[in-house]
Amino acid sequence: MRLQPPWLLVTYRVSAIKQVNKPSNEPILGYAPGSAEREKLQSAYKDVTSECVEIPIIIGGQRFKTDDIGSVTMPHDHQHEIAKFHKAGKAEVKQAIIAACAAKREWCSMPWDARAGVFLKAAELLAGPWRMKLNAATMAGQSKTCHQAEIDSACELIDFFRFNAKFAADLYKQQPASTAGAWNATDLRPLDGFVLAITPFNFTAIAGNLPAAPALMGNTVLWKPSEPQTLAAYYTYLILEEAGLPPGVINFLPGSGRLVAQEALADRDFAGLHFTGSTHVFRSLWKEIGNNIDNYVSYPRIVGETGGKDFVFAHPDCNEQALVTALVRGAFEYQGQKCSAASRCYIPQSVWSRISSQLLDTTSSLTIGDVGDFSNYLGAVINESSADRLQKAISLGADSANRDILVGGKVDKSKGWFVKPTIVQCLNPNDELMATEYFGPLLSTYVYPDHEWSHMLEVVDATSPYALTGAIFARDRLVIEEMSTALRFSAGNFYINDKPTGAVVGQQPFGGSRASGTNDKAGAPGNLMRWASPRTIKETFVSPTNYSYPFLG
Repeated sequence: MRLQPPWLLVTYRVSAIKQVNKPSNEPILGYAPGSAEREKLQSAYKDVTSECVEIPIIIGGQRFKTDDIGSVTMPHDHQHEIAKFHKAGKAEVKQAIIAACAAKREWCSMPWDARAGVFLKAAELLAGPWRMKLNAATMAGQSKTCHQAEIDSACELIDFFRFNAKFAADLYKQQPASTAGAWNATDLRPLDGFVLAITPFNFTAIAGNLPAAPALMGNTVLWKPSEPQTLAAYYTYLILEEAGLPPGVINFLPGSGRLVAQEALADRDFAGLHFTGSTHVFRSLWKEIGNNIDNYVSYPRIVGETGGKDFVFAHPDCNEQALVTALVRGAFEYQGQKCSAASRCYIPQSVWSRISSQLLDTTSSLTIGDVGDFSNYLGAVINESSADRLQKAISLGADSANRDILVGGKVDKSKGWFVKPTIVQCLNPNDELMATEYFGPLLSTYVYPDHEWSHMLEVVDATSPYALTGAIFARDRLVIEEMSTALRFSAGNFYINDKPTGAVVGQQPFGGSRASGTNDKAGAPGNLMRWASPRTIKETFVSPTNYSYPFLG
């Protein structure tokens, strides 16, 4: 039986106003040959890939198993199974909703600093004893190199935990003015109900932050991780559990996203969706929420970050070496499977004539293979359907007189889902390959006449329905200002003379608009406010006892 509304059951009487120090970003380990961290990570990777972990459903802190079993295999060795997970069914989802509603009563009555303490401790556990294990699980299950795992499952997730605690502290401190005889306050309550977090395969940090951010603000959560990312997600849950997260605050529901979403969105106590994934899925969830709007206790909060067709635009006076580096890193790191990855670029003819050979030679030289071999720059794409989608896109480039495959174009599925870094030159700036997101190591290029650079800004803005990230390269400040103004609504994260990837928590809050999402900026205080329902409180010390006013005479 559900216990709603969440009346306060426990009175906490700790007479202290705790401070959260301003955090700094977690240092990135280099894993250079001969380093201690390299040896530790290689050992952890060997351990992770030598076992097959059985992952349960976790509801109210209890472990559950079902007859419906899923599998996590390594994308770069797709016959190598590293985990089995039990899939949640309708009964488990309903049980998780009950557990979340019950846990909320005590969780939301705790002082904010007690909740923050869980995530601050989790950050320390991840920075220390859990770092290599979570990095190794991310490498094995998501085919990330040691560097890509380090900046994701270690540094970014640590930063989310630490910075969000500081953001929350600052939000609770923001109080309205009070006048003589009255005392005003703002109470940041959680939402009326539970939050559903549906998380992606490509970032362990995002997968951890989507349930953690609402929980920090006093909400309880149903967490549906992406199936290929289930192993790293499970270890993330264990870290939070070790850090003292009470049972039922976050309920771990691996399995079918469609099934979990259908059950959760149909429930009257559904209060919010925290989502990262495809634009198509996000829109379908939004429609389903709209169809159910009459049934909910409150109006649900919807926060989502979806796709991108992220651009790099070069001016004729740009730093050409910086441009080449940004294109290689921005397009091909983590196999282009970042929602911020550079997937279309616009280069002036004069610049192209000087950099094309270097760009193509560098791209051709990028090593691809098992991420356990630290000499590889790329691993495999996440699964066969991704490899097939990219193969189809590459075929478009090969079959048209208006496109030319300049480098790459090979897909090998025999052992892993390997796609060679590919650059396609399009003769039409409105080509499908310049507008459609394929989510892989595929960079579409348009070479334009130098004198048309100003006009081309309009083309960049209009070509894609997305507005997630974008980068410009130029030296002249007047040019930079014109480009920034023309592309103001083309990207939620905009980079000047840098690649369009690599947003850092606390430095570049992340999110885009248009078809890219609600732009609620993960890694910023505004995102946390989406999971709070403010209550304004006024206390009058001496209440008036006469209804009359002076104007009445």
